Amino acid sequence: MRRQHAPSIFNLDSVSAKKIVITGAAGLVGQNLLPLLKQSSLSQVVAIDKHPTNTAILRRLHPEIHVVEADLAEAGPWQNELEGCTHLVIGHAQIGGLYPQDFVRNNIQATERLLEAALRHKVSYAVSISSSVVNSMAIDDYTETKKAQEALNAASGIKQVVLRPTLMFGWFDRKHVGWLARFMQKTPVFPVPGDGRYLRQPLFAGDFSAIIASTLESEITGAYNITGQEGIDYIDLIHAVKSATGAKARIQKIPYNLFWAMLKANVLFDTNPAFTIKQLEALITPDVFEVIDWPGIFGVSATPLREALETTFRHPVYSKVALDF
Repeated sequence: MRRQHAPSIFNLDSVSAKKIVITGAAGLVGQNLLPLLKQSSLSQVVAIDKHPTNTAILRRLHPEIHVVEADLAEAGPWQNELEGCTHLVIGHAQIGGLYPQDFVRNNIQATERLLEAALRHKVSYAVSISSSVVNSMAIDDYTETKKAQEALNAASGIKQVVLRPTLMFGWFDRKHVGWLARFMQKTPVFPVPGDGRYLRQPLFAGDFSAIIASTLESEITGAYNITGQEGIDYIDLIHAVKSATGAKARIQKIPYNLFWAMLKANVLFDTNPAFTIKQLEALITPDVFEVIDWPGIFGVSATPLREALETTFRHPVYSKVALDF
């Protein structure tokens, strides 16, 4: 089982002189990034997130990290945490949901307020975590507000790198592959829409965190599409997840329209569903994202997909922690 590690070019000790502020720190990326940064003699890191349950998990797992529970869309004491900040990791995002105003609030308004504080305190470098959806054919609230968020970050004038990851999975994955794995372990039948032949390019969050760590030292600039190095059809990914988790569910193809209707009905009972109709429509959108040589650019070895799944679902500690929605 491969241990999550920093790239060979990344001198962890050199980070100790920096003050790093991470927003959305209790989400998938932040929770994977912090164990990596803790391998260094890091002296100052601030983790900001608004989710009470997930920030409590963050504090429990990393008691030595300064954790701030705050909503970036609202002014507050959290803005003072940017004082002395040398490196800002912009990781907050509204990924799923039913209401357009939530995407606007958390992807646009929160970013505007964050950038105001960053400029006031003269933050010198930022890692802007965008998404591959900005290059997607899909049109939905997430896609459009992520485009707007990326534009805001670029317009700020702060020296920065823009990272656009594809669908991610890894420790603490509360949506997407993580949710699918947990659902698979609870149900005797796992439904797959249509024939399941929808190309996915999943990215291991451990690798993505190592890329972020690399940028914190190199202060590289530009925009990079960070795509999983191995393409795989959705149904084959589901089989691989079943193998990694040891789930017993029978994988069953069902007509797309029936699957759509099931999600529509689920909204009547669940106001914050893990998988929505918009995400189903994005699943079948025939996007193929650019694959660049990010292992060479950032000095990060790409973890083979099946090994990454094993690490995700069989780690003795982190695989047992599931974030809330």
